[in-house]
Amino acid sequence: MSAADLDHIKQVYMQADLLYSENEVEQAIFRMSVEITEDMMDMNPVVFSIMNGGLVTGGKLLTRLNFPLEAGYMHATRYRNSTEGHGLEWKVRPMIDFKDRPVLIIDDIHDEGHTLAEISDYCLEQGASEVRIAVLVDKQHDRKARPEMKADYIGIEIEDRYIFGYGMDYKGYWRNAPGIFAVKGL
Repeated sequence: MSAADLDHIKQVYMQADLLYSENEVEQAIFRMSVEITEDMMDMNPVVFSIMNGGLVTGGKLLTRLNFPLEAGYMHATRYRNSTEGHGLEWKVRPMIDFKDRPVLIIDDIHDEGHTLAEISDYCLEQGASEVRIAVLVDKQHDRKARPEMKADYIGIEIEDRYIFGYGMDYKGYWRNAPGIFAVKGL
């Protein structure tokens, strides 16, 4: 990355609108953990975080789920560090056997939902007894890949803007931003 490109990445953060503070996001993750624990504590689920976006949410949720579970990850992407989606590309498929067990998929955002829909379908095709979805953010718009598909656990509903932070990125950067930010003008 050139110095000019890196300067642009820095500018995006400095000019971004803070939509949810770190404290507000942590409270949303805590609320999700309570709901998930109440619903799944006796189910012996397999929990998969979706890389890279679900890394932060998955890590924070897992430490708050006080019941037996197996945890792993999957890496499937449509964005490849760009701002526009492409076809689904598997980088790492699940390495834990989940046949006849419930699966909880944790991701950063339910935007249009193409990736979540394909991953959910994959888990069911491979024998999961059911699939539940937990997302930190559900973006509010009418462009969902499957309008009937809803996340089971949602931390925050958010306006239709280009957002980053807490696992969500801007051109591969700012997944580490301490809050949820919107790119100025987008």
